[in-house]
Amino acid sequence: MTETGAAVAWLTQDAFDRLKKEYDYLSGEGRTEIAKRIEAARAEGDLKENGGYHAAKDEQGKQEARIRQLRQLLENAQVGESAPDDGTVSSGSVVTVDLAGEEMRFLLGSREVAGDTDLDVYSEMSPLGAAIVGHRVGDSATYTAPNGRKIPVKILDTTPFRQ
Repeated sequence: MTETGAAVAWLTQDAFDRLKKEYDYLSGEGRTEIAKRIEAARAEGDLKENGGYHAAKDEQGKQEARIRQLRQLLENAQVGESAPDDGTVSSGSVVTVDLAGEEMRFLLGSREVAGDTDLDVYSEMSPLGAAIVGHRVGDSATYTAPNGRKIPVKILDTTPFRQ
C-alpha cells in the first residue's frame, strides 16, 4: 500500500508505457474530441430530446472515470521486470494450480498487465492470490471462499508473464 492507501500495482515497462500512452491520449486529444462532439450536439437545439448530446455526455463521463483510474494506477505503479523464474509464486506470474481437483491457469497480478490476453487474472490480494503468494511449485495451501468453505490448492507450475 502507498501512503495514500492505494494498492501498489506491479507493471512491466511495456504495460506501463501502453497505459501511459492511453492516459496521455484520453486526457489530451480524447478530451478535446469529446468536447467538440458535445458542442456540435448542443448546437442541434433542445437538449431534452437530443440523443447525440446525451450519448456524448455519457461517453465523457466514462472517459473521465477511465482517466482517473489510469492516473491512480500509474501513480502507484511499481514498474519492473517480469516476475523471477525461480519457481516461486509472485505478482506477475502465470500460475497453474490444482484447485480442489481441477487444474486452473491464471495471471497473478493486474488486468491492466494482462492487456488483451485471454488469461484469467487474480489479484495477489484476492483470497486465492494471498494464499499462494510466496509459495513454490509443489507447495499446497488453502484459502477461504466467500461462502466460508476452505478450498485446497496445490501449485503445479509458475512462470513469468510475457506479453
